Amino acid sequence: MVEGETSRRRFLRAGGLALAAGLAGCGASAPTGDDGAASTDTSPYTRVYRDTIDSVLLVETGSGSGTGFVYDGTHVVTNAHVVGDATAVDLRTSGGDWYEGEVVGTDPNSDLAAVAVEGLPESTVPLAFASEPAVIGQEVVAIGNPFDLDGSVTTGVVSGTDRSIPAPTGFNIPDAIQTDAAVNPGNSGGPLVALDGSVVAVINSGGGDNIAFGISAALARRVLPELIETGSFEHSFLGAALAPVTPTLAEANDLAEPRGLLVVQVMPDGPAEGILRPSDPEVVDGERVPVGGDVLLSIEGTTTDTPEALGSYLALETDPGDAVSLTILRDGSERTVEVELGTRPNSPS
Repeated sequence: MVEGETSRRRFLRAGGLALAAGLAGCGASAPTGDDGAASTDTSPYTRVYRDTIDSVLLVETGSGSGTGFVYDGTHVVTNAHVVGDATAVDLRTSGGDWYEGEVVGTDPNSDLAAVAVEGLPESTVPLAFASEPAVIGQEVVAIGNPFDLDGSVTTGVVSGTDRSIPAPTGFNIPDAIQTDAAVNPGNSGGPLVALDGSVVAVINSGGGDNIAFGISAALARRVLPELIETGSFEHSFLGAALAPVTPTLAEANDLAEPRGLLVVQVMPDGPAEGILRPSDPEVVDGERVPVGGDVLLSIEGTTTDTPEALGSYLALETDPGDAVSLTILRDGSERTVEVELGTRPNSPS
């Protein structure tokens, strides 16, 4: 098995060289070293792969497998949906060695999980999360084990930021990263790595041709320490359903311009009940639209023209129990109300 692992790594390194030559857009042969051998040092993808592969692990449970990577000296990060209900998982290094890991924390709302493991080799150094937000067009490398093809690498760019993607709970994961790097079953939980070796996202899913998503480094940095310390993470909850104000909604609600988020529904006994006014559905020009509710313009001074902007602010800047100031538009006038945030329930219903 070790010989097989080595052969696959050699194949991937050769593939990285071919990719670099193809990206050069010419028919010239690859650069060679003094000994005449093709040099892969010119490929940033090869360098990233070599620097990170030892820290990327196969995660196997009784019901399936995925990918994880070393977070600190004794913990591995992966997806909550990879570990599922398992309390223990098997971890395999790129060198073919197996270790047993204990699932110490899961958060289905962010689809993150922390696994404790002892005795990993010194080469499995922790991979650092990026300290700066990912930017559109940034080159990235996805490393993982799609279809049990261990140590596979695909490349692409950050296609979008501040996305909202489904969580296993039925809520959405905010601040997500979109990439066109190929992601397939088995990549889940692996790192999406910038060319400087920092992790910009924890791969979550592939949504279609050239579309894949990951949990942002910023959200992972918030959630993982709490998972390791307490086993769970509590997310802030406003308790209101909101919709972007489109030109159609603006006209139906006699608004001067399409801006903000219309309060469509307020959860009974939720944090916003009695503070935010929900709309009622009416038929306008043959179309059923929400009419008459408050329009949320900002939270703590941060503009909220999209649900993604609101979700990211709540996830990254607040905690349950925080009192936040909301600027709303009600009956044509702006006003400020205060809401004490609650804790997100186990499901939207």
